[in-house]
Amino acid sequence: MADTTIFEMVSPEKLLISKEVGMVVVPGSEGNFGVLPRHTPMIATLRPGVIDIHEDGKVTDRIFVASGFAEVTETRCTVLAEEATALSDVTVADVEKSIADLQDDLKDTTDEFERGRIEARIDVQSVLLAALR
Repeated sequence: MADTTIFEMVSPEKLLISKEVGMVVVPGSEGNFGVLPRHTPMIATLRPGVIDIHEDGKVTDRIFVASGFAEVTETRCTVLAEEATALSDVTVADVEKSIADLQDDLKDTTDEFERGRIEARIDVQSVLLAALR
C-alpha cells in the first residue's frame, strides 16, 4: 500500500490488531469519523458501534466496540477498547439470546445500580444486533 496509516486496537488484556490500512472509520461519540493518512491529531471517546477497516478501497474487517477512546495522529489511529468483537465471530442468534438473558436478569433485580448496569448492557447488545442485520 502506497498511502497508509497504522491502525492499532488495544484491549485491557493485549494488543488485538496492528496493521497498515488505507482508512479506518470509527464510531465516535459525536458521530462516525474516518481516519486517513496524515489525519489531523485528535482524541475522541467512542460510542457502541462498528469500526470499519478499509484496505485497497474496500472494507476488509468490521469490529464492534462497546466503548473506549481513539487517539489519532498523522501516522496512526489507536483505539483503546474495553470490549471488541469481530462481527464475523458473532451471530444474530447469539446476540438475541444475550439480550433475552439480560432482560430476564433485569426482571429479577431490585437494586437500582444493578438495573442501570443491565440496561446499559442491553443497549450495547441492541446496537450490536443492529450492526449484524
